[in-house]
Amino acid sequence: MTAGEDRLAGGDGGVRRTVLPNGLRVITESLPTVRSAAFGIWAGVGSRDEGPDHVGATHYLEHLLFKGTRRRTALDISAAMDAVGGELNAFTAKEYTCYYARVLDEDLPLAIDVLSDMVTSSLIAPRDVDAERGVILEEIAMNDDDPSDLVHEAFGTQVFGDTPLGRPILGTAESINAITTERIAEHYRARYTPANLVVAAAGSMDHDHVVELTAAAFAQEADHGKGAGPARGPAVPAPPRLGSTSAQAADGTGVRLLSRPIEQANLVLGCGGMARTDDRRFALGVLNAALGGGMSSRLFQEVREKRGLAYSVYSFSGQHADCGQWGIYAGCLPAKAEEVLAICQEEIAKVIETGLTDDELDRGKGQLRGSLVLGLEDPSSRMSRLGKSELVYPRLEPVDEILAEVAAVTHDQVRNVAAEIIGQPKALAVVGPFDDAEAFRRALAS
Repeated sequence: MTAGEDRLAGGDGGVRRTVLPNGLRVITESLPTVRSAAFGIWAGVGSRDEGPDHVGATHYLEHLLFKGTRRRTALDISAAMDAVGGELNAFTAKEYTCYYARVLDEDLPLAIDVLSDMVTSSLIAPRDVDAERGVILEEIAMNDDDPSDLVHEAFGTQVFGDTPLGRPILGTAESINAITTERIAEHYRARYTPANLVVAAAGSMDHDHVVELTAAAFAQEADHGKGAGPARGPAVPAPPRLGSTSAQAADGTGVRLLSRPIEQANLVLGCGGMARTDDRRFALGVLNAALGGGMSSRLFQEVREKRGLAYSVYSFSGQHADCGQWGIYAGCLPAKAEEVLAICQEEIAKVIETGLTDDELDRGKGQLRGSLVLGLEDPSSRMSRLGKSELVYPRLEPVDEILAEVAAVTHDQVRNVAAEIIGQPKALAVVGPFDDAEAFRRALAS
């Protein structure tokens, strides 16, 4: 298989990108000072891409691709990585899925072969589907037993409604029990095509060698007639996910209460946010850091330090291709829930009315800069940046460019984004020992 022309990607030194004739993209970043390498295969499919007959199929596949191929059993896959002290894992998100490994640089060819084999040649055997069904149901049950996870999931449902973005990534017990091997294999064949996949690698490596190994691994599986492997894709890679043909509004409001006999109330108060490419995202990031992003933030100081009402309180922002969400999480004693909620509402109103102080603006910028740079100090994070950027951004933004955007955020931009985003009507999710949501509805309306 002959690779297409190489080119630099995004202007970052050490980053190279090659598109193979079948549409598969290979992006690497050379880090000569390390002795390890991170390798990932990213699929441009997430839980929001599931139709009614495939709810939970994307995450189900994440499990099944570890269960065996034409060349390897499940034990062979795990033993191969254990034998070299490597890490092997995967995760499913709303808009993409990633299978990744981290190994010593000398073992990178093994990681490429194993992961490529898994992604291209999974058997999707009925016996494995049946076995993993129970495992996934246990995972759903485990998630239901974690109130801090459950409240965020409930908040997403309240904001996005009964849409793919509002449903759990894991699916539901009903959808997992109902889905068939044929439906999962159908999802696999349709979504795991070379043009919809991105190979990303970072660490001690040579780009041309990674391209050669990847091309050979995918070519080895392309002509096999068995299994449920992905069909040959078109020569042109799938475009980045910059929007949706069925855009989903993030405008849900009201209260969603999940009653649980637990010792703590878990609250998420928030609203719809913005798309990941929105120019206002840097101002929102600075605002979010100052309002609820650290120990010096307003929420931490007001709720925990001054009043001792909660152990954990923070604000967060999440973006998708065409919409997003913003919110505040707090965990507190049930008797303190309404007081904590009132304080959060007061702090939101204050920042909308007056914005941030000069010190808060500077701290917010510093927190964003530090978290960005420190978060890219290892090959795994660098690999993730490459793969995610190729799937969901117009280009790979150089780090220095992002830092400059953060540094340029002004008070006016922060006040505007506060009014436009966090000033929207709110949704509230509550998980705790409550039988009636009426008090929370009154508090939300006040």
